[in-house]
Amino acid sequence: MLVRSAPNRRRWPVIVALLVVGLAVLWTAAWFIAAGRVEETVNGWKAREAQSGRVYACASEAYGGYPFGIHMRCEEPSARLTSLKPSMAADAQTLLVQAWLWQPTVLTAALAGPLTVEAPGQGAPIVGRWTQAGIAVHGLPQEPRQVDVALEEPAFVQSVDPKGRLLFQAERLNVRGTMLEGSARASPVIQVSANVTGATAPALHPAAVLPVDGELLAVLRGLKDFAPKPWAERFRELQAAGGRIQIKSARLAQGESIAIAQGELGLSANGRLDGQIEVTVTGLEKLLNTLGLDGALPKGANNQMNAAFGALDRLAPGLGRFARNNAGSMVTMGLAFIGKPTQLEGRSAVTVPLRFSDGAVSLGPLKLGDVPALY
Repeated sequence: MLVRSAPNRRRWPVIVALLVVGLAVLWTAAWFIAAGRVEETVNGWKAREAQSGRVYACASEAYGGYPFGIHMRCEEPSARLTSLKPSMAADAQTLLVQAWLWQPTVLTAALAGPLTVEAPGQGAPIVGRWTQAGIAVHGLPQEPRQVDVALEEPAFVQSVDPKGRLLFQAERLNVRGTMLEGSARASPVIQVSANVTGATAPALHPAAVLPVDGELLAVLRGLKDFAPKPWAERFRELQAAGGRIQIKSARLAQGESIAIAQGELGLSANGRLDGQIEVTVTGLEKLLNTLGLDGALPKGANNQMNAAFGALDRLAPGLGRFARNNAGSMVTMGLAFIGKPTQLEGRSAVTVPLRFSDGAVSLGPLKLGDVPALY
């Protein structure tokens, strides 16, 4: 018995080796078939997008990742969006897209800058740089359920010169979009969460020179679908459907001022924001001074106030100057009187309404400006 079983024992290593080689051959064949289908899918998607005026291209493409994933490396990725008005063009350095066998419904991507975005006839291009940019898409490519974007030390300037006009920069920016209901093809309800650390935007407003930390959680309802289309068309559909942007929570912190907010916004027939957000803020006087109190006062109010200050000086020398120097405090006291005194993170605060009426923005009785139409 022992003599007859010896050859069998010697054959087992050979059989195992043959099985391993066979499985490796089958695995390799399956990987190349899958990689070929991924390439076909990407090319088909590009062709469909091109028919809608969105042309995506790479100077060169390479597929890899064997044996446990599929990677696509795109050198010098570019996008030409003629469907937008005005048309736009974007170019970057490298795009690496990866999918792993143990997470087949998760795609991750890394984008290497600089990213250059320009619109013909619209001035200098916008150039974006960062130390790291990551994107993750959860779900099937046709039906994504969640998209995450993370940027480390992003900075955007309006010029090809890195020292050009600074539009925005931050230490960190994270954005997540989640499909709460529906699908990308029909009646999507999308939740957007975002947080930013150390953000400045000096080109937006002088008040944005100081760093801001912020968080946002909002829900968008009323979209017909999320198929690629111009944003103007999407906003018109949103308005026609009575769609709303629900700001579930928002928090901004800048210096000694902290503000939180919640409310709902919609669109008027003119494509402008309509709605109200309840804002609770600490350090209101410093915030108003930073925003520029004079710019928030109604037209002609400065002349009226100067005349009143002059009359006070004639009544009692020095009284008008005192009132002029403390005008900001007086307006703050007025807002505090109109608003609701409360506590925010252990500090005295006031809650006032931030109203949007066909694009006109006002904080309590103070008009802050106008928001342009979205279409």
